[in-house]
Amino acid sequence: MLYEVELKFRLSAGQQLMAALTELKAVAGAPVEQVDRYFNHPARDFRVTDEAFRIRSVGSSNCLTYKGPVVDKATKMRREIEVAIADGPDTAEQTAEMLIALGFRSVHSVHKTRTPWVLNWNGQRYDLAMDVVPAVGTFLEIELVVDESGRDQARDAILNLAQHLNLTQPERRSYLELVLDSQQ
Repeated sequence: MLYEVELKFRLSAGQQLMAALTELKAVAGAPVEQVDRYFNHPARDFRVTDEAFRIRSVGSSNCLTYKGPVVDKATKMRREIEVAIADGPDTAEQTAEMLIALGFRSVHSVHKTRTPWVLNWNGQRYDLAMDVVPAVGTFLEIELVVDESGRDQARDAILNLAQHLNLTQPERRSYLELVLDSQQ
């Protein structure tokens, strides 16, 4: 069973952070456009249970992702299951149609530009993402994916890196929550 362990921070001085990441020898990848289409379960409210289910499209690639409830107070640690589905916009649309036919409700889509970074620091390989979410802001996500036995170590490693980068105010809400909150 794999767990995603992450913290997300709203950025106001992104250039200073990019300089700090470069100083740590983090390597940036090419920016990509991501569209996440979220769905709610027919028998329970994922907003209440703190779960998430989505179709993610990156270019022509698509996948289904389920995120279980958060199991840690210090980080956003949760079980994550991700399954690749066929490429192309038709597949994403047909999958959405199938989910709706099964009783899932379409909630909202979140569009973002993500610049991935890889950082090897203190013996740990971190996946970082600089995300620009229109009308919501710019964020840095620090993430590790581990099995159950590595959860505590991953939490501590992420908290240490955040402290080293002077990131002190984690954003606990998901991008979906932030987008929905901004529309109220």
